[in-house]
Amino acid sequence: MPRIEKLKNFFSVKRRRIAMFIILDIVVLLLSSFLAIALRFDFINIPELYINNIYKYFIIDALLLIAISALFKLYLSVWTYASIMELINIGFACISYTFIEALYKIMFKIEMPRSYYLIKFVLLAFFIATIRYAYRIARTIRELRMTRKNLKNTMIIGGGEAGRLLINEIGNNPAGFSNKVVCIIDDNKNKIGTYIRGIPVVGTRHDIGENVNKYGIDEIIIAMPSISKEKLTLIVDECQKTKCNIRILPNVAEMIGMPSMQKVRQLSYEDFLGRNEVVVDALEIADNITNKVILVTGGGGSIGSELCRQIAKCDPKELIIFDIYENNAYDIEQELIRTYPNLNFKTIIGSVRDYDRLEDVFKTYRPDQVYHAAAHKHVPLMEFSPNEAVKNNCLGTLNCVKLADKYGVKKFVLISSDKAVRPTNVMGATKRICEMIIQSYDKKSKTDYVAVRFGNVLGSNGSVIPLFLKQIENGGPVTVTHKEITRFFMTISEAVSLILQAGVYAKGGEIFVLDMGKPVKIYDLAERIIRYKGYEPNVDIPIKITGLRPGEKLYEEILMDEEGLKETPNKLIHIGKPIKMDDDKFLKDLDKLIKEAYKNEHDIKDKVAKIVGTYTVDRRER
Repeated sequence: MPRIEKLKNFFSVKRRRIAMFIILDIVVLLLSSFLAIALRFDFINIPELYINNIYKYFIIDALLLIAISALFKLYLSVWTYASIMELINIGFACISYTFIEALYKIMFKIEMPRSYYLIKFVLLAFFIATIRYAYRIARTIRELRMTRKNLKNTMIIGGGEAGRLLINEIGNNPAGFSNKVVCIIDDNKNKIGTYIRGIPVVGTRHDIGENVNKYGIDEIIIAMPSISKEKLTLIVDECQKTKCNIRILPNVAEMIGMPSMQKVRQLSYEDFLGRNEVVVDALEIADNITNKVILVTGGGGSIGSELCRQIAKCDPKELIIFDIYENNAYDIEQELIRTYPNLNFKTIIGSVRDYDRLEDVFKTYRPDQVYHAAAHKHVPLMEFSPNEAVKNNCLGTLNCVKLADKYGVKKFVLISSDKAVRPTNVMGATKRICEMIIQSYDKKSKTDYVAVRFGNVLGSNGSVIPLFLKQIENGGPVTVTHKEITRFFMTISEAVSLILQAGVYAKGGEIFVLDMGKPVKIYDLAERIIRYKGYEPNVDIPIKITGLRPGEKLYEEILMDEEGLKETPNKLIHIGKPIKMDDDKFLKDLDKLIKEAYKNEHDIKDKVAKIVGTYTVDRRER
């Protein structure tokens, strides 16, 4: 019974709506007829014959209009969601009605002025459309009134195609966005004074602050997906001097499809590093990994976990994640299960120091390629635990290299560091030893051993930016060891892309080096991060100079002079030539060094320096 009642109610409402539209159409027809004849004679001296003809034939005209409106479904359309198609139907219905009315009145010699029909058609179409679209118009006006109070005055930076698309999108759907674009910034001075959809281009990046104040800007959207990182950094620096929220349209490589407001995201610290991203050949990388067994040591760490993510995309035969830290390994395992449910992979807990545990992995899974990311990497910590740096970095690498040779691994890629160049800390010195290990074994093994050397990785565990963010969260101060200290930076995804590309290029013995652009001054980076969080450096959040830490350089290098440089197909990736050395003596000295490390001797740094001739031991106390 309730269902029958609902149906009755539905049809009752439907009938009432149809009846209402019929009555309104009759009223509109009467109004249009008299108004048309009045307009024809400018409301003066209207012949009585024409007035009488309207009255005399009105019932016929009304029935004709109702029939034609029904034919074009004007009584059945859902006008709450009316579109352009319904408007077209109204037009055709009014044209059809006017044509038939004029035809029958001319045939039966019912006198009416010819211009009457044209004027009546325009009025009739206008009134019928207004009645049917009245609800939608009222709803739009109401939504605009409600949203107008909460709209953010927005500045678009970029008067090119991307900026124009965003402005059009916001303009076409004002109720769908909380933004009201009021001005545009563009460094092309020829555009200043022009308009895009009625929005003025008011200046270059140097005028951002002035126009933020002039137009009361709440939010800035940077819509320049093709801009270089260097230019973007300059723009972000100007934006950060204001108190506005800053959002950005991703770069071309990150963005899929056409620019749209849905793709606009919050500014990230990775956006203003001042270096262009590394471009790699994704197809080459995929071909190198697809259907192969891949082992990643240290697979739960910052670099290792990103290696696992990017390798998983390439459909390996099997991915082996090896790590001593079970929490990190568990996190990446769960992420891969969620993201790649069909991926064949194993997560194994163990240490690269444990030769027997490691051999069991090599023997069981027979990897085709090894990416060796397991290492101690924190410079200050390793300065006061140097024996652990030797045990984990040197012995761990030696174990992996030996087993790769023993079990026929085709390619072995070592994750190295720019700190291995003329090291002033034990972490860098042990990394240099790791490079020497792979170069010496490459000469006597069928395995292709290579190293990938790069700078600091943004956002990785222990890197400077997470430290800055935490210090800002605690109210400061942000600590910088020296005002002139500089570092090279890249994102984790860039570093891993380079590692995987090196795996493609590997022929054995190479040290691959990334052209990382200009080094970043850490003090400047600290200022940008503080502004990124919405504060003013040395006003809201102080920056404190603490002095260089043990083993820390003012600047980092990426290549020793004697190594030279050779180009690869990727212009941002170079190869350092292997340095000549006595491999037998080196390996004997390395065995002695590892034994000394397990004795936990206090002079282990001096022993490391005997192997790495370019290592300068830092004698400063903690």
